[in-house]
Amino acid sequence: MKPMGTDPRILSLAAEVAKSPEQNVPVILLKLKEIINNTPLGSSELKKIKQDIYCYDLIQYCLLVLSKDCSRIQGGWTTISQLTQILSHCCVGLEPGEDAEEFYNELLPSAAENFLVLGRRLQTCFINAAKGEEKDALLHFFEIVTDSLFWLLGGHVQLIQNVLQSDHFLHLLQTDNVQIGSTVMTMLQNILQINSGDLLRIEGKTLHSILDEVIFKLLSTPSPVIRSTTTKLLLLMAESHQEILILLRLSACYKGLRSLLNKQEPGTEFSQELTQLIGLLSPKVYQEVEEQKLHQAACLIQAYWKGFQTRKRLKKLPSAVITLQRSFRSKRAKMLLKLRRQKEEEDRRLQLQLQRQRAMRLSRELRLSMLEIIHPGQVEKHNREIEEKSALIIQKHWRGYRERKNFRQQRPSLMEYKAAVTLQRATLKFLAKCCNKKKIFAPWQGLRELTDARRVELKQQVDDYIRRHPGSQISDVTSRELHSQAQEQLQHYFMGRALEERAQQHREALMAQISTNIEQLVKAPSLKEAEGKEPELFLSRSRPVAAKAKQAHLTTLKHMQAPWWKKLEEEADEIDVPKDELSVELGTLFIGGTKPP
Repeated sequence: MKPMGTDPRILSLAAEVAKSPEQNVPVILLKLKEIINNTPLGSSELKKIKQDIYCYDLIQYCLLVLSKDCSRIQGGWTTISQLTQILSHCCVGLEPGEDAEEFYNELLPSAAENFLVLGRRLQTCFINAAKGEEKDALLHFFEIVTDSLFWLLGGHVQLIQNVLQSDHFLHLLQTDNVQIGSTVMTMLQNILQINSGDLLRIEGKTLHSILDEVIFKLLSTPSPVIRSTTTKLLLLMAESHQEILILLRLSACYKGLRSLLNKQEPGTEFSQELTQLIGLLSPKVYQEVEEQKLHQAACLIQAYWKGFQTRKRLKKLPSAVITLQRSFRSKRAKMLLKLRRQKEEEDRRLQLQLQRQRAMRLSRELRLSMLEIIHPGQVEKHNREIEEKSALIIQKHWRGYRERKNFRQQRPSLMEYKAAVTLQRATLKFLAKCCNKKKIFAPWQGLRELTDARRVELKQQVDDYIRRHPGSQISDVTSRELHSQAQEQLQHYFMGRALEERAQQHREALMAQISTNIEQLVKAPSLKEAEGKEPELFLSRSRPVAAKAKQAHLTTLKHMQAPWWKKLEEEADEIDVPKDELSVELGTLFIGGTKPP
């Protein structure tokens, strides 16, 4: 599609190219140079002119002309060199638009290849030329072609890899001519200064060929210009890429390169670059390069490890957030529970205070109503009775408070006393068992031998006792009856002894149970602190005690449900409860659950 607003000069030039014969087309295309030079560099007008030139296929005409034989072109190498300048300037800064793929993949590589082919043709003509003037002209044309190629590569860096891999470029590099070689080396140095990364993207064989040719020219060419250019080029390649430096240092192909470079003549113009190159090829610099490479590898490993750790922490982050949320919610729930309990405690305290105020108000109302009912003569007596009852109630509460306080104070000593008794009992039982074992397993030592004097003394004591206690004469029948009675009593004793032992064991078990019950009763919580089924643990196993407790409970309920005027005379009777009965009732309590009788 042709663009709108095309420059009329381009239109007329395209029409003239289309109408003219083939031999006149190169000369007509030279008019593009005047159009491009008259347009300001970098302006939008220049970009528009380049687009018009591309759209009217004038660039393709230039490529066709460059691919033909120069002897058939009017103007020869002069026209061709100017067309290369026109083609390179038109391709740099051009925006192809819809035909970008064709432009970048076909036209540009074809243009670079044509430039290299023209360079080889000029190289051949330069070598075959005999006259000096002709050689100078051909060298000038060659420099124009190389400058055009360098301008094209500067605008399209992606073409550098294609140029370096081209066989034509390698043939240009392998020339023996000093002037051509110097121009090609300078162009290669300029190319690598633009983008040296493409040097490692080419094939290894091509890279070795380029290095071989550069080193060969450095060591074998006597021209100081080429040696200076190759030295700078080799230094640039070694400094830009560690791989090339390692290749020059370790490869068997370049063994002895450092020693050959040391033999070069000092004091030349490029001695400084040569010294730097020799320093790069020294083992110390190589060691530094290796260390730098190891450092980069370590940095890469650390980066991968840190990335792994970061990803691992990011994976664990949801669980950590959940744990944090759970702990925060539990803490908040505990705080809310504490606040709710405090509020309930305050409400309970206020309710208790209100109940007390209400009870006080009711008691005062009752007193006023009683004063209205009672005869005026008995008011003093009634007040005295009320004061006595109040004093009894106060005394009762005070005594209860004092006893509870004393009991709490004596509880540690009581527990210590019980612990000491338990330890003493266990110790005595242990010692008794040890004594019994000693008696059982002790060997029989026999009787002590009696002397004659001891025998006479014992016989005299026996005679004196018989004389003081003469025995009655008992018949054999009576002796047998006494013997049988003694045997019966002895048998009755042994039979009763087993029963007494069982009774004693039962008493000891009951005493231990009572001791345990008392200990649990001492450690029992108050009714305010009791929760769940704790009150059910304090039930009696005795039916008489349970019946008595049930009867007392029913009596208390009836008393609480009775009218107030029936409680006036019974309150004093309830206070005077004998302490013996209280102790008996406490002694019959059973702690630890129910047990069938």
